[in-house]
Amino acid sequence: MLERKRITVAANADSPVVERLGFEQGFVVQEFGWGEDVDQELRESIESLTDNELADEDYDDVTDGAIVWWREFDGDLVDMLVDVQTVLDDGASIWIFSPKPGRDGHVEHNDIQDAAHTAGLHAMSTFSIAPDWSATKLAHRGRGR
Repeated sequence: MLERKRITVAANADSPVVERLGFEQGFVVQEFGWGEDVDQELRESIESLTDNELADEDYDDVTDGAIVWWREFDGDLVDMLVDVQTVLDDGASIWIFSPKPGRDGHVEHNDIQDAAHTAGLHAMSTFSIAPDWSATKLAHRGRGR
């Protein structure tokens, strides 16, 4: 019988997974929804990649991107996404980090899509970013003709 090994993605600044976030050295990335359950290694990897500490929710200058740790019991995601967009530079990345299926606080992808749509955004790709967290990229919706 073959033994199955659990493989986890180690997040670090050189990891292609962290690089998929699109952040670069010098970027200011604002963090929302921090809690005791966040993946500290992932946070440190983003800080290492950007060479900046993550800015907290009270930061009020222009940012190059945002990460949002979001769990199903965190409240109204639409309100959070509207708040997140207030200091974002044009073209800045927004990422929702949500617990993977089967983890406490898991958020259905449809719920993220619906909230993004209401907030004027579009849910793009989703992938595993850390052992307990998935990442969903949000982008601004294009305007109709």
